[in-house]
Amino acid sequence: MADEDFSKLLQQAEQLTTEIEGNEELPRVERSLGQVLEASHELYSRVIQSGANDIQAHLLFGSKGIDLQQISQKLETLSSKRTFEPLQPIADSDIESFLKNERENAILSLIDEVNKNSLQTTEDQKWEHMLSEWNKEKIKLMNAMIGPSQNWLDLKRAPEQPSIADAPKKFGHSMLDNIEAAYARQVQLYNKLVFQGAKSKTALCQKFSQVAEEFNDPKVKEMWEIIKTMANIPALVRDEDPLKARGNPTIQQCLISQGKKYLERRYKQYMSDVVRANPGAAMRGGEPGTFPLVRGFVGLRLQGQNTQGLTDGVIDDRPLWPMVYYCLRSGDANAALHCLRKAGRDHEEFIAALEEYIREPEKPLSDKLQTAINFQYRIQVRNSTDPYKRAVYSVIGCCDVSDEHSEVARTADDYLWLKLSIIKTRPNNESESFSYSDLQKMILEEYGETHYHAYEKPLVYFQVLTLTGQFEPAIEFLSRIPRYQVHGVHMALALHDVYMLGTPRNVQAPLLSVDTDDPIPLRRLNLARLILLYVRKFELSDPSDALHYYFFLRNLKDPSGKNLFMCCCTDLSLESRDYELLFGRMDPATGLRSTGLLDQFNNPNIDNTVIALNVAEQLVNKGLFEDAIIVYDIAGNLEKVLELFCVLLAQVVSSGGALRERLRSLSEHVARRLRSEELPSSHLVDAYNKLCKLMTFFDQFHAENYEGALETIRACELVPLSSDEVSARVAGARNARGELLRALPAVLRALCHILLAMRQKLRTAQPTLSAHTANKQLEWLREQAEVLNTFAGNIAYRMPGDTYSQLAQMQVLMH
Repeated sequence: MADEDFSKLLQQAEQLTTEIEGNEELPRVERSLGQVLEASHELYSRVIQSGANDIQAHLLFGSKGIDLQQISQKLETLSSKRTFEPLQPIADSDIESFLKNERENAILSLIDEVNKNSLQTTEDQKWEHMLSEWNKEKIKLMNAMIGPSQNWLDLKRAPEQPSIADAPKKFGHSMLDNIEAAYARQVQLYNKLVFQGAKSKTALCQKFSQVAEEFNDPKVKEMWEIIKTMANIPALVRDEDPLKARGNPTIQQCLISQGKKYLERRYKQYMSDVVRANPGAAMRGGEPGTFPLVRGFVGLRLQGQNTQGLTDGVIDDRPLWPMVYYCLRSGDANAALHCLRKAGRDHEEFIAALEEYIREPEKPLSDKLQTAINFQYRIQVRNSTDPYKRAVYSVIGCCDVSDEHSEVARTADDYLWLKLSIIKTRPNNESESFSYSDLQKMILEEYGETHYHAYEKPLVYFQVLTLTGQFEPAIEFLSRIPRYQVHGVHMALALHDVYMLGTPRNVQAPLLSVDTDDPIPLRRLNLARLILLYVRKFELSDPSDALHYYFFLRNLKDPSGKNLFMCCCTDLSLESRDYELLFGRMDPATGLRSTGLLDQFNNPNIDNTVIALNVAEQLVNKGLFEDAIIVYDIAGNLEKVLELFCVLLAQVVSSGGALRERLRSLSEHVARRLRSEELPSSHLVDAYNKLCKLMTFFDQFHAENYEGALETIRACELVPLSSDEVSARVAGARNARGELLRALPAVLRALCHILLAMRQKLRTAQPTLSAHTANKQLEWLREQAEVLNTFAGNIAYRMPGDTYSQLAQMQVLMH
């Protein structure tokens, strides 16, 4: 039995050997037991290194006839280096390869062009953003650079304004205090006269001065008195640069004369107050006039003092030269002449000089008299112990302009009066003359704020600047003092009204700047920046007042050449977002706009429609499409209204939310406007109407009013609901606007849901229906599904993949 089993086993082994040798695909492998053991160890070590996951992967792919190791080797050899390299040229006779290369070259060039355009667009947007941010920073720096050069600049970062996109800043409680409100009322009254073309004959300076008297602040009242005095010169021409006009000798002499008159009038009042306070000691008597006043004042002034050194005797018990000096100081040269005549005949030449001075105070003495006075001064007066005599000779004969006369000029007023008195036009002796610009430079640059203790005595520094015709630095100085800022702004407006304020050529210049073409040391004041800094405080709470202040900028241009008033109105609109208050509201029924704050400023150079269009354009750039729709409607640009409405509605037509509800209410207004305007039919109007119908369609869809939704979509004529409509709807989709096409996928998905719901309802109600009715309804649903799939496949608009899959799935479920 064992032999038989062994023979059977041997036979099977030989048969197996024969089968192996006869198989050509598998070569014969001979291995000893040692080799088999070694191979086993190698396989075991490989399993240990690769892990069970790789083994399972090999088994999984191996069961499907895939050699995973071979695929891995092929993947390792793949390289993308030549993917975007230019293709190699081929022979012209190889048509197939030529067309293949051309196709691939076109694809590669398109990818390369899109890549370059994307990079360039990104780069442009980056630089545009950086330039915008830098311009904002420059404006903040300019606003900070309003201090004098010897002080550190205040570069503290101002608090950031809230974003426009947050919430509209509605106008609320007034931010104007009593003083600001009083000035603002005068500004409004003045501008209303300008609107009517009947500008008041009373200068704005006079009106502001009357307002200042109500404040019960003597310093402010005195400041306005100075401005009124200095502005009382011959009218300047509007087209002439104020600083160039200020260099005109005639205008310059007027400014000098007005400065002296103010100082003389003020000193005479001071003398009257002193004498009135001490009537017994002054012994003025009841006689009116300057001479008795000066006699009483000199008696008080020199009372108890050592009069030693005063020369040339006395008149009426008073020293001669103090009497002459104080008569001149009070502005009465005739009284000084009376003093000299009473003194006797020892001063004939000086009396002649004084008489000529009285006849022509603005001109230098004749050569003969000037030579005689100078000779007397060098021989007798220069070394005289009488300081009043030296001062009088300097005033009348302009002798020794370098003498400061410190014994006589004890106050800033006295010093300034003496310096103004010795300014004469001397073309033949320029080396010894003292000019107006020399005085201006001395006060502004050599002495400056430190010498005059400007922040401790702001009135003194303002006075010396203004009385020397340096209005711009004086107002800039006041703008840095919170208490006087409001007055400084209105002084600038008053001077600008009479064309006496020098402004820079560029409205983006610092508050106080130097133009290289101007005479030294004149400065230019940036009126636009001054007003904007002032109005910033109350522009949101008192828009009407802010607009009236902006109106003073109507003749200025921004760097791009736009009217600066219109630019300020645009910025105010963007900041407040209260468009109805500023522009009015459009009546949808009549197409007429109500009156807004800006309507009163309309003139040939200012059009609030243009302002509204600028605002709308800025809103579009900021992405505030809802606001832009409102403003474009106010501006009467219905085409842009419809365009932006379509853009917004296409985004939310199929969904809910607050934006959709706002658009729904806005759509009613726009629809009424369309009916009132009767716009001609166009693709834009058609897209708007269809989007509005789609909004109704989705409302019915979400309310599960499927029958009504189908009727609405049929009336919309956007998608076909029968095979006869397919070609027309495909052609309509080809010409439709992009906003309408973007809503198409949502419409098709909604229709899929409706048809499936109707199929499910039919399946549920099928037992209660006749077979004919059920089959008819089923055939209709199947036709709808096929029509929608045909339509989706034929339109030249690629929709999301899930839309196609949902349509295909719906068609399958219909069977």
